[in-house]
Amino acid sequence: MSATVQQQSSSSSVSDQLAQLDAARSLVLGDAAYYPQIVQGILPIIGANARHELRRWGAEFLAETFASPTLAINTKEGLSLIVLDTVLAMLVLEEEKEKDTGVLKSVVQFAASVYPLVFRHTITNPNDAATWEKMNAIKTKILRLWDTAVPGVRICCIKFVQKVIQVQTPGTIADPRRPDQNEISLALVPRNHPLIPPPNLEAQASGLLDRLLNIFQENTGDAVLVNATLNCLGILVRTRPSVSNKILTAVLNFNPLKLANSPMTPKIKIMVKSMERTTRSFLLNVQKRNPGGPLVGRIQQHLDRLNQSRMDIFDEGSRKRVLPSEPTDGLDPSKRVRLGADLHGTPTPPLRLPPIPPLPMGPTSIAQLFTLTTDEELRNFDVQQLPIDLVVKITLPVLHRIDQRLLDEALNGIRTRYTALSREQQMSQSSTLQGFDDDDDDYEPDFQPAEDDEQILNKLDNAPPEDVRDQEPEVPLGPFKLPRPSPFTDDELEDVSQGTVVRVFEFMATLDEPSPTKRQKTGINRLAASNYDRDSWITVITRLATRASTSLDTVEDSVKTEDGNGTELRKFTISNKIRESLYIYILEDFRKRIDIAVGWLTEEWYNERMQMKVGNNTAFRYEKWAIKVLDGILPYLDAKDNRVFTRYLSELPDLSKELLERVKTLCLDPERVQLVITSLHYLVTLRPPARELCLDVLEDLWRNYDDARAAAAKILARWRPTVLQQKGPKNGVGPEMKVTRQADAGQNGITMVS
Repeated sequence: MSATVQQQSSSSSVSDQLAQLDAARSLVLGDAAYYPQIVQGILPIIGANARHELRRWGAEFLAETFASPTLAINTKEGLSLIVLDTVLAMLVLEEEKEKDTGVLKSVVQFAASVYPLVFRHTITNPNDAATWEKMNAIKTKILRLWDTAVPGVRICCIKFVQKVIQVQTPGTIADPRRPDQNEISLALVPRNHPLIPPPNLEAQASGLLDRLLNIFQENTGDAVLVNATLNCLGILVRTRPSVSNKILTAVLNFNPLKLANSPMTPKIKIMVKSMERTTRSFLLNVQKRNPGGPLVGRIQQHLDRLNQSRMDIFDEGSRKRVLPSEPTDGLDPSKRVRLGADLHGTPTPPLRLPPIPPLPMGPTSIAQLFTLTTDEELRNFDVQQLPIDLVVKITLPVLHRIDQRLLDEALNGIRTRYTALSREQQMSQSSTLQGFDDDDDDYEPDFQPAEDDEQILNKLDNAPPEDVRDQEPEVPLGPFKLPRPSPFTDDELEDVSQGTVVRVFEFMATLDEPSPTKRQKTGINRLAASNYDRDSWITVITRLATRASTSLDTVEDSVKTEDGNGTELRKFTISNKIRESLYIYILEDFRKRIDIAVGWLTEEWYNERMQMKVGNNTAFRYEKWAIKVLDGILPYLDAKDNRVFTRYLSELPDLSKELLERVKTLCLDPERVQLVITSLHYLVTLRPPARELCLDVLEDLWRNYDDARAAAAKILARWRPTVLQQKGPKNGVGPEMKVTRQADAGQNGITMVS
């Protein structure tokens, strides 16, 4: 009696605890900020010594928590270090004693979510060996469960193995300056890390991948595991190019229809269809994401084979019945025409060819010779309107099924026509020859009017003399060669070159500009102009302007700027024409084409440095065109162009004092002062080589520009505090320049008073 009461009280307490835990789950689902408190509070309740129901609830909650997208990654990483001990004890208990499927599935899912976080923690904390040992113990036990557990747990183990391979394989580093924003992979691990040496981890990942792909080589009939493996391989192919070819080769060698050779039971039929559909979806997704990959041809061939095999196996009901070798049930009504018997058993008379019409009188064409039908619509039909492939598809089946007797009759009819035409032609030729053998008296020529003297003299003048036509030339004639064309003049060469540049830019207008979603982040090792789009064409144009005429023209050209400095280059070169066209093209929409300006000027700077390195005397154009582009966009900048202006200055490969002086002139407009200050602050903070030049400009603004004084002082307070300690000029205005505003009746002006 006491045992029964104790059991009832314990069950009621467990149900109360589950109700409280469900309330806590509802709380964190509503507000993710409570996750840290709830997770730390439930760990003593769901430990290895807790009741079975509580352990199952705790494992499900932990798997759900670390898979939640609302919880920050840094918070997950901190919580994972606290939970590892509880999860490891729970996994040991379930593996050795309880073997509860629900708990094991949730624990493995939790490990798949936590493994990248613990890996990143170990990278940044090489002295925390205890945490990595716990994670290694969990990984070892999960890999042991991979082969022995029930299918539901094995599916979760496959997902965990996919995470391990993804983490322990080198990935792409998008931004080396921000490692916390990059994908967690082996590329982030230093070579001399004491706990996770990259060679050992990469070898382990390769072994796990081979073990994962081994399911395609085994004669397994478990479609659930095959589908789970295929679903996990998609992300590895997309994110890890180093192992994608190995995965695709294994999938292409896999035949999901192999089980169809065995007796087709309903279970096997469903399994085969499921594996074939999953394999086809996997390959189609790979082909769609990388249409220019090296294995696209093999993938398409494999897909065609799968479709054909699937139709041969499963679509037999939709095809026509095969012609029987002998009639069924005596005389089948549907086959009696073919077998030569009517409904009453009377033999059907054989088919006869319609009578062949005679050829029309007069000249006969080849089409009339071979036309046997009397139907006017068929005679007037033009077969050339049909495509060749359609004609072939129609002709071959017709020739295969045609009656040989009818074909022989048609050929004999055409042969008879051809013989008759040949005989008529021979008779007409013989009669013509016999007409020439008659007496000359019977010949009466047509009357031709006599030619007058003037016509006879004209014929004699135009006709070459017989001795000139017949005699051999005294000197043997050599091979005839066209004379070389005269060289272009400077004006003609300039016109042709200008027309070429105009056509180049007109062609660029027809190309599509790639959208931001379709741009591929291929990194620094990409191939220039590898895609047929506008960006690739811009790359070709800029390199034609900067590199095509390298070391060919040594004239030091100059660029006409806004303030009148510099002169136009008199000698025309196609490179300068391309530069001028690029300049106009950028200014037409400089807010969207500022990246083109940066790319072009970077090519100019790179070309100058390479020519200086080899000692060539080349013209220096980078700084002049950079200033000209800046002068072109300065009048149109407003306060909203902060990002565009900052990007132009920050991405230029070199900044000069003259260029920054042009930037300083924007402060004459009070509305654009903040634009200048923001750009200079960005350069001072993130571009150390140009820091001193920018600080000099800020110091000048602090001394001489009232509107920029306060903003410049905030930056100088950090980088040049000694400047602020000096006693500034009276009213904050220096002796060099003073900016005042005049308000007239109708307009506002800006006047510089020296």
